[in-house]
Amino acid sequence: MDFLTLTGRVAIITGAAQGIGYHTAKMMCKSGMRVVLVDMNGEKLQASVNELNALGGAEAFPIVCDVSDESAIEKMLKTTVEHFGQLDVIVNGAGILSATKIPDIKRSEWDKILSVNLSGAFFIIQKALPYLKSSKAPRIINIASVGGRMGGVGNSMSYAASKGGMIAITRGCARHLGPFKITVNAVCPGPTRTPIMDAYSAEEMRNLESKNVLGRIGEPEDVAAGICYLASEEAGYVTGITLDINGGFWMG
Repeated sequence: MDFLTLTGRVAIITGAAQGIGYHTAKMMCKSGMRVVLVDMNGEKLQASVNELNALGGAEAFPIVCDVSDESAIEKMLKTTVEHFGQLDVIVNGAGILSATKIPDIKRSEWDKILSVNLSGAFFIIQKALPYLKSSKAPRIINIASVGGRMGGVGNSMSYAASKGGMIAITRGCARHLGPFKITVNAVCPGPTRTPIMDAYSAEEMRNLESKNVLGRIGEPEDVAAGICYLASEEAGYVTGITLDINGGFWMG
């Protein structure tokens, strides 16, 4: 991605041990961006960081963190800046997927999904502000979902609400943080080939493909490319948008 200025910048990506987060980190590191991969799965996280560092790009660094824990967020941000000396980009990708039907959702599940998917993202933004204000090109990218656009597809209302909330806080934070030159944008992936989809049957996969204008499931790299653009210095005049990367799954 030589046409984008990523070299020398530092990003935090949550939920980065696998899937879209991992492939975004891979693309960033190959483009000269130093990346902190954040996840709860320490073993998988370390393996992913080892893979990235073996590629010979910019450094990847692991931090195990529960994003629903505010003190853990503060420690993660402090560790990042101590290690790399700066922070330029936040990618809020940590999330829990759920397909529980409306009559069956328990309060405990509702609270857990909102705590990780939405509250975690907001408090990372809040606590990262002192660091981002020191960056010459600060960026916040929130990973929402087509489920947040449509009110859920096969997802639970707790998941849909969390992703719809991500779109709302993206727009609100974009307004409030604009005076600090901090851009805030959301990315809404459609069905994407990540480990979460391993549990889908062949019939379910065909059904998803049939609803997509391009006739295929998205690849993590499709979404990662959009995230990298929004993280670049060149995206300095883009804020408050929701970038749909779903092959036409949802057109409004």
